[in-house]
Amino acid sequence: MRVDDLGEARGQLLELLRTLSFAEREVTLVSGRKSNFYVDCKQVTLHAAGHVLLGHLLLGEIHAYQARTGRIVGGVGGLTLGADPIASAVAYTSALKDTPIPAFIVRKEAKGHGTGAYLEGMSNVPDGAEVCVVEDVVTTGGSALKAVERVRAAGFPVNLVLGIVDRLEGGREAVEAAGLELVTLYTRRDFMPDERVRS
Repeated sequence: MRVDDLGEARGQLLELLRTLSFAEREVTLVSGRKSNFYVDCKQVTLHAAGHVLLGHLLLGEIHAYQARTGRIVGGVGGLTLGADPIASAVAYTSALKDTPIPAFIVRKEAKGHGTGAYLEGMSNVPDGAEVCVVEDVVTTGGSALKAVERVRAAGFPVNLVLGIVDRLEGGREAVEAAGLELVTLYTRRDFMPDERVRS
């Protein structure tokens, strides 16, 4: 599968998300809040074409960030499980583009044996390198901020958080209040209008 046009890729990925990931139904979110819609991005991040499209689009956002800021991103990862295929897609695509960025995983709980570490894969990331945290769906921003906290505690600066969908429920404000830049490919408005949202 070739990806030659990022604008076209963005439309293709959105169509996959609308078809495979979005559901307008009553759900309870990780935060405990009720919602009348759900976006299960794993249905697309684990889909072969979705993986390819996502890797190209998010790598494009990282390259844009680097060009804009002059900073170099030396690793990409986030809180398991949602971030894992996203980081993998970016790492794989970066190698294809001869701009390799290694992936890493942030555990929800410290490893119960061996090193007891929260982070996996950081030996591939240069010491002290800036890394990018990725997230599938941004709701309150809690998962991304937890990942940022653990990565920073290990000595790696973070300034950029990339997400697939912003639910527009305060996550952006929380991430930006922590001094981070948040870039998402889509928002809830790409799936349903404001007037259909119930909380």
